[in-house]
Amino acid sequence: MEILGRTMRWRVLLFISIILLASVAGQVSYSIPEEMAKGSLVGNIGQDLGLDRKRLTSGKARIFTGDSAGYIELNRERGVLLIKEKIDREALCGQTTPCALHFQVILENPMEFYTVVVEITDINDNAPMFEKSNMNFKISESAVIGAKFLLERAIDPDVGMNSLQSYLLTKTDNFVLKLKDQPDGEKIVEMVLQKPLDREKQDEIFIVLTAVDGGEPNLSGTAQIHITVLDINDNAPVFTNTVYKATITENAPQGTVITRVSASDADKGSNSKITYSISNTIAGVRDMFEINELNGDLILKSSVDYEKARHYQIHVQASDEGGLTDSCKITVEVLDINDNSPVINIMSQTNVIAEDSKTATVVTMVNVQDLDSGENGKVHCAINEHIPFTLKPASSNFFNLVTDNDLDRERASEYNITVACSDEGVLSLSSSVTLTLQISDVNDNAPVFERSSYEAYIVENNTPGLSIFTVKARDADWNQNARVSYILEDTSVNGVSVSSYVSVSADSGVIHAVRSFDYEQIKDFQFHVKAQDGGSPPLSSNVTVKIMIQDQNDNPPQVLYPVQTGGSLVAEMVPRSADVGYLVTKVVAVDVDSGQNAWLSYKLQKATDRALFEVGSQNGEIRTIRQVTDKDAVKQRLTVIVEDNGQPSRSATVIVNVAVADSFPEVLSEFTDFTHDKEYNDNLTFYLVLALAVVSFLFITCLVVIISVKIYRWRQSRSLYHSNLPVIPYYPPRYSDTLGTGTLQHVYNYEVCRTTDSRKSDCKFGRAGSQNVLIMDPSSTGMMQRIQSDKSILDEPDSPLEVSFSEVTDFPHQLFVGLFIQTIEQTVTLLAIELS
Repeated sequence: MEILGRTMRWRVLLFISIILLASVAGQVSYSIPEEMAKGSLVGNIGQDLGLDRKRLTSGKARIFTGDSAGYIELNRERGVLLIKEKIDREALCGQTTPCALHFQVILENPMEFYTVVVEITDINDNAPMFEKSNMNFKISESAVIGAKFLLERAIDPDVGMNSLQSYLLTKTDNFVLKLKDQPDGEKIVEMVLQKPLDREKQDEIFIVLTAVDGGEPNLSGTAQIHITVLDINDNAPVFTNTVYKATITENAPQGTVITRVSASDADKGSNSKITYSISNTIAGVRDMFEINELNGDLILKSSVDYEKARHYQIHVQASDEGGLTDSCKITVEVLDINDNSPVINIMSQTNVIAEDSKTATVVTMVNVQDLDSGENGKVHCAINEHIPFTLKPASSNFFNLVTDNDLDRERASEYNITVACSDEGVLSLSSSVTLTLQISDVNDNAPVFERSSYEAYIVENNTPGLSIFTVKARDADWNQNARVSYILEDTSVNGVSVSSYVSVSADSGVIHAVRSFDYEQIKDFQFHVKAQDGGSPPLSSNVTVKIMIQDQNDNPPQVLYPVQTGGSLVAEMVPRSADVGYLVTKVVAVDVDSGQNAWLSYKLQKATDRALFEVGSQNGEIRTIRQVTDKDAVKQRLTVIVEDNGQPSRSATVIVNVAVADSFPEVLSEFTDFTHDKEYNDNLTFYLVLALAVVSFLFITCLVVIISVKIYRWRQSRSLYHSNLPVIPYYPPRYSDTLGTGTLQHVYNYEVCRTTDSRKSDCKFGRAGSQNVLIMDPSSTGMMQRIQSDKSILDEPDSPLEVSFSEVTDFPHQLFVGLFIQTIEQTVTLLAIELS
C-alpha cells in the first residue's frame, strides 16, 4: 500500500506539472476518463480560451487533429468540446502514460489557433489475463531447493493502480511464488522450489496461479500450472547474457536474422539439449518476430515501422529435455529511414482575398508533418516565385501564407499557389499542394472614355429623338463595379439647359437630339457627359462633347433691293444716250444659309427686250448690252430670278421696271395724262400740309425709337460682354451682303420741295448707291424723285429722275398717298436696320 501511495502521489504531481506547462504555453488541458459515452462534455473551450460564441461561429472554429482519429468534436453554438467517439485508452495509448489527445482549435478572420491537450485517464475495465491458460512443467525430482521456474506473466492493459499489481499461488508445500523486478519496471514471475520433489510420492502437481489488479473492485485472472516430476536432471540451461541488444532498419525484408541468443547446459545427453522459445511477450510482438528453436536466431517475421514503434522487447526461454529453463531479454531498436514524404495540410477553407488587402495579410495557415525523425523529419517549405505572396514560419510545423505586395485584380484575378515541402533526408522526399486563390474586386478604377473629347455632326431640321452618336467608356473593374451609367452634366447653352437640346441614354451612352436644330440660330454647342460606375462609393469621369450643326438649304434667297411693295412698283431711269454696259441698277439679295447654300446666282428670266439688258450672274448688276435707240420702248419690264447653290436649290424672283427716257416729261407723256380738273387745286394745300405733318410725326417717332434702341443695344452689349456669350448678328429680312455685292446704304436724307406749280411739288432724298430709281405708283399721279446728292431736280433737268406715275388723274390725292406709303416703307427699313 505504501508503494501504491507513492505511485499515486507521483501521478498527481505529474498531472499538475502538465497543467501548469500547458497554461504557460497558452494551451488548454482537460482530463477525462476513458469509455465516456458519445456526446459527453469534455470542457467549455470558449470560456477557457476567453472566446465568445459569436467569435467561434464567425471564425468557423474547427478542430484540426492531423492524422489522429477524431475522438473529440467542437460544438460552436455552445462553445464546448464533446465526445465524438467512445475512447478506449488501451487501444489509443497502450501502456503509454500519461495518455493524451493533442489537437488544435483553428479560427479564421483573423487566423488563430490554440493547442488543446485532453488527458485520458484509465478506469479498471480490463481484468488480468494469461496468454496461456495452462502452463506445463517437467521438473526433475533432483531439482534443488531454490530452483526457479519462470511462469507466464498475466497481461493487464490497464495502467497505474488499475494495472496488474500482484500474483497469488494456491497453497502448496513444494513451491513458493517470487516476483523479480526488472530495471524497466516489469515483474518476472517465478515459481521457486522450497521443498524437494519426490516423484515416488507425487509425480504430478496442479497449482492455480492468480493475477490480481489494484482497481476498485479488484479484477483477477487465473492460469493452471501442471507440473510433471521427472527423474534427475540437475543442470538448467544458462544464457550467456541476461539482456541482448540488437538493431534493425525499418525497411528490413522479412526473414532478416536480427540477432542470436545462446544458452548452455552442463548436463550431457538428452538433458543438455536446449530448445529456444519466445515467452512472456505481447501477442503483437510474437506476430512480428520468431526464434529458431535449435540455434536461437531471432528472425524478422513481418515488416517493422519506426513511426509505429521505435523498439521492441522480446523474452526468450531456453529449456532442456529435463525441463530446466533459463530466460533472457532481447531489446530490438528500430532505425529510422527517410520513407515518409511531408504531409501538407491547408488550414483555411477560404480561397478568396480582396485586392485591397494590406501587405502581410495572412491568407491561410499551412501545417506540415513528417513522421520521420532527425534530419529525415526536418522540413523546408517554399512557394512558386513571381507572385505577391510569401511563406513565413509561424511555429513548429506551421507556416503562414501572407501577402508580400499589393494585389491588383485587373492584372491578375487568380493565383495558383503551389506549396512545396521537402525534408533533409539523404534521399530527400518532397510533396506539394496547389491552392487556387481568387482575388475579389474592389471599386478602384474609374470609367475611362475611349476618347479625350468627342465631336459629332448633325444636319439641321433633324427629327427630335434622332440618335446623334454614342459615347463609350470602359471600366477595368468587374461585375457591378464595372457597370457604367452615363449622365448628362447640367450646363446651359445660350442660357438654356443643355437637357433641352440633347439627352443621353444611361445604359448605352447614345446621345439623342431632344429638339430640331436650326443652323441659323445655333451653329455648335458643347456639353459634358459623366460616366459613373456601379461601385460603392461610385467613381466617375467626364468627357467634353461638341455638337456641330450642319447647314441645310432650307432658306430661299431674300431680295433686299429693289424693294417690292404691294402699293407701288420700283422703276429705274435709263437715258437713251446710255452706252453699252450702262449700269441700270443692282439686284441685292441675301440667303441666310451658309456655305454653298448661300452662294447666289442671278439670271434674267423674262424681259420686254432681252437684247437690251443682261444680269451679272454673280453680282446681280443689270447693264445694257447694246446702245439704246429711239425705237426701244419706254416701258421695260425685267424679271430676275435669284437662285442659291444648295441641293435642291431655292430661288426668289424680283420684277424690275425700267423707264427708257431722256427727260422727265417724256416719261410722263408715255405713262400719264397730266390734265387735271380745276377742282383739285383747292385741295392741294391741304394734302401737302397733312403729308408734312405725317412725315414730321413719323420722323419724331423714329428718332425716339432709334434712341431707345441704341440704349437697349448698349445695355445688351454690356450684358453679353459679361456673360461671354457669342454675339449672333441679326439681319432683317431683305438685308445682307452676299459675295461682296454690297448692301443698301443705311441712312437716307429726306426733303420736301415746293414749287410754284403745286401740282409738281416733289419729295427728294439722298441717293442710295448712286443709282437712279423711278417709283411708279398706279394709284397716284404725284411724283417722287430721288436725284444725285447735292443736285436739285430744277438745276439739272437732264439727270436721271425718280418719278411716281399714276393711271388716274387725281394728282393731289395720289401724290399724298404715294408720299405717305413711300415714307412708311423707308421708315420701317430704317427702323429694321437700326434694330439690327
